[in-house]
Amino acid sequence: MEILKRILKIVIVTFIFTNIDFVNSVKESQAYPIYAQQAYTNPRAANGRIACANCHLAEKPVQIESPKSVLPNKVFEAAVKIPYAKDAKQILGNGQLSGLNVGAVVILPDGFKLAPKNLISKEIAEKSKGIYISPYSSTQDNILVVGPIAGDTHQEITFPILSPDPATNKKINFLKYPIYVGANRGRGQIYPTGEKSNNNMFTSSFEGQITDIQPLEKGETLITMINSDGKEIKQNIPKGLSLIVSKKDNIKMDQPLTKDPNVGGFGQTDVEIVLQDPNRIIGFILFAFSVLLTQIIFVIKKKQFEKVQAAELKF
Repeated sequence: MEILKRILKIVIVTFIFTNIDFVNSVKESQAYPIYAQQAYTNPRAANGRIACANCHLAEKPVQIESPKSVLPNKVFEAAVKIPYAKDAKQILGNGQLSGLNVGAVVILPDGFKLAPKNLISKEIAEKSKGIYISPYSSTQDNILVVGPIAGDTHQEITFPILSPDPATNKKINFLKYPIYVGANRGRGQIYPTGEKSNNNMFTSSFEGQITDIQPLEKGETLITMINSDGKEIKQNIPKGLSLIVSKKDNIKMDQPLTKDPNVGGFGQTDVEIVLQDPNRIIGFILFAFSVLLTQIIFVIKKKQFEKVQAAELKF
């Protein structure tokens, strides 16, 4: 009997703590990129796909501008551009229209990280003013995330980055490295739970004829159909969506019932950067100078030889 009581206590405590963790995780998951941070240890999959693409299904362009090469322990800027029409309006969860928000993830090579504030120049600080950039996790400070932030004023996001120093980090080498970037604008079409958001074109789940279209109190719309068997079927449409069907329309399976409200999307790209060795630059300068000096001496020597030949021809 005592053993059964102990087992029961363990089960109850485990259940309580499990549900506390679940509730906390739901409360924290209010906006991307927190969704990706909680669900994926690494936001970039083995096939190169960045996690944001799992919820933002539409494909949109994204650009990144960064130096081709950088010296060790130097601060440089990487500008992520997220273009879209500023007059575009997205549908919110409550069915109302609003401006688009944006977010981005920058996956840097190991050793690269967000530059400390005391090392950032005034020019870079001014460009990144009002933007909160954070590491993806406590163990991955080379992955930076930002968002959601207002898109109308942040179609270009500047990331101040500090390059590593191989002199202090033996794992870093003077090589060419890739930088991966993903950026989204607007809300996603799928929630992390797998459910559709209202930022989708909704299609018919059945085949039949529409007999009634009824607006509900919360702004949703209830569509009633009768199928070929004479059975009445109902389908609920989230609020804020514009219907493209009417009563007495014959509807087929998966036929669109609403307009597509999505004006946003996700895009990803990459760029390469070289961690340059200062000694190599100095060596190259000395080599180039020696070649130039050799060429000058060769030209002078040639002129002297031509003068000697000319003098010998006179005699």
